[in-house]
Amino acid sequence: MDRQEIIKQLQWSHQSFNETILSLKEPAFCFSKPGKWNAGQTLDHVYKAVYALNLALKLPKPLFEMLYGKANRPSKEYDALVSKYIQKLAEGGRASGRYLPVEVKFSNRQKAIGRLQKSINSLSLKLASWSEAQLDYYILPHPLLGKITIREMMYFTIYHVQHHRQIVLRDLESI
Repeated sequence: MDRQEIIKQLQWSHQSFNETILSLKEPAFCFSKPGKWNAGQTLDHVYKAVYALNLALKLPKPLFEMLYGKANRPSKEYDALVSKYIQKLAEGGRASGRYLPVEVKFSNRQKAIGRLQKSINSLSLKLASWSEAQLDYYILPHPLLGKITIREMMYFTIYHVQHHRQIVLRDLESI
């Protein structure tokens, strides 16, 4: 996937997630299975992941190499990156630390969705300034996947929101 397609997919996947969350009535928005997140918490978790990536991409590019090194292999394709993430989840990988969500009240749903959309728009603008070569050269640490290229981080971000949208929809089937 080239940079323009990544931006398109980032926008589409997050818009789809936002529309799903926005379509929920209050009981569905607040529903959670025991030990699982409700839709509001999922929204907050997705936002926190995108926000952290936005912060990272504010760094000057030369600082990336100083802080994290450079890629020592080609970027994985989208499907390979997704497979690795699914494997890490199957091995027990879970969100932790700053990625754990807080409760989002139904009355704050629209504001939270707006905040996520603003963050995705900002991420898309930042990404537009990166060359194809830079997406494969610079790396960032991911809590489950280790050091991955910026391109792979974008692939993860696209899949991550789709993954959580499917979980929300699946969990709501039981009510």
